[in-house]
Order: sequence, then structure tokens, then C-alpha cells
Amino acid sequence: MRALAVEDDPRIAEDLRAALAAAGFRVEVTGDGTDAWFLGDTEDYDLVVLDLGLPGLDGLAVLKRWRANGRRMPVLVLTARGTWQERVEGIEAGADDYLPKPFRMEELVARARALVRRAGGHAAPVQEAGALSLDTNRMEVALNGVAVPVSALEYRLLACLMQNRDRPVPPGELLEQLYGDDDAREANALEAVIARLRRKLGPGVIGTRRGFGYYLEQT
Repeated sequence: MRALAVEDDPRIAEDLRAALAAAGFRVEVTGDGTDAWFLGDTEDYDLVVLDLGLPGLDGLAVLKRWRANGRRMPVLVLTARGTWQERVEGIEAGADDYLPKPFRMEELVARARALVRRAGGHAAPVQEAGALSLDTNRMEVALNGVAVPVSALEYRLLACLMQNRDRPVPPGELLEQLYGDDDAREANALEAVIARLRRKLGPGVIGTRRGFGYYLEQT
């Protein structure tokens, strides 16, 4: 399997190279956004680990160009701690997963393997969980193939659940994803968004595991 690690911090880049190589990837490393865009646009990778803060082109611009050109390799985005806006932008631009810094290499490798398994080597713009599907290029939601109108906030919540569909997502993590440090970051605000989505999607789509969080039903 081939992996591209895009990180301009030399220490982190070397750690990424070593961890991914130990996991069985043949790894190429670059710290420049323009080089990353060219490599990702002309070479076939089974996985890309992409930092957003890059010289040349920033990571978000690189990702958008890849997706606009039809490049569908799985992309794991690295973001600075607390920059929830970047994580939302990354998902909406076509990222398959995100990992905030600082992180443990063991978690990065586990997420990388999961992305490759899930995508079968190629990321699809339409992600599915049971009857629910999200088109990450058009930012559209469908249930049983029928379009469901959702707000930007509702889409972000569903995108977060979709990206983490192998586990329940705690309310605090969802709140950070939706609101960051805004005043609206309250449990009842999250419950209101969940309630609106459940009315639109019906039963059996968004589940609750008491004490753990919310998740997408897979059947």
C-alpha cells in the first residue's frame, strides 16, 4: 500500500513516515502544499495524511483541488487542537477523517487502516450508513435514495456521525464540532439539532447509547 504524508514539521513528518512504514505502507513525505497537490494529482495512493497548515498551498486548498479533479484516495486530515472550524471545512471539502494535534501515532495508524479497509483503497464521495447517505462533494443528504433537506448545522452533525460511524460520539465532542467555544455550546442546543434531524429522517437512523453518545444505525 502506498501512503503520502504531507507535514511541514520535520519531526512530525519523520514520525509519520516511521509509523506508517511500520504498519506496512510505502511512504512518501512532503512538507510543501504545491508538491503535495502535484503528487496526489499524478500518483495513485491508498492513503494520504494531510496537515492543513502548509507552505505553498494550504492543506484545505490541496484537498479541494484533488476532489475537484476526481481524486478519491482516502484522506486523513491533521488539524491543530481546538480549530473545530478547520475540521468542519475539511470534512465538507472531502476529508474522510480528521485527527486533532497532538495525537498518538497508534491512533493515527488505527484510523489509517480503518480508512483503507472502508474505502477498499478508494474513497467514495458518497458515504453510507444503512439507508442514510451523504454526498461529501455536494454536501447533500439522502435517505433510501430520496433527498432530505438539511441545514448546514444539521449536515455537519451528520457528517461527524458518519465519519465516526464505528463508535458512539459523545455529546461533548459533537458540541465542539458544531459550535466550538461559542455561547451556543450547550447540551440543549445539541438535543434540539438531534430532534430536528430525527423528525426529518424518522426512527432507526440516529441512535443513542446511554452514557456514550449518538451513532448512526447501520441497518
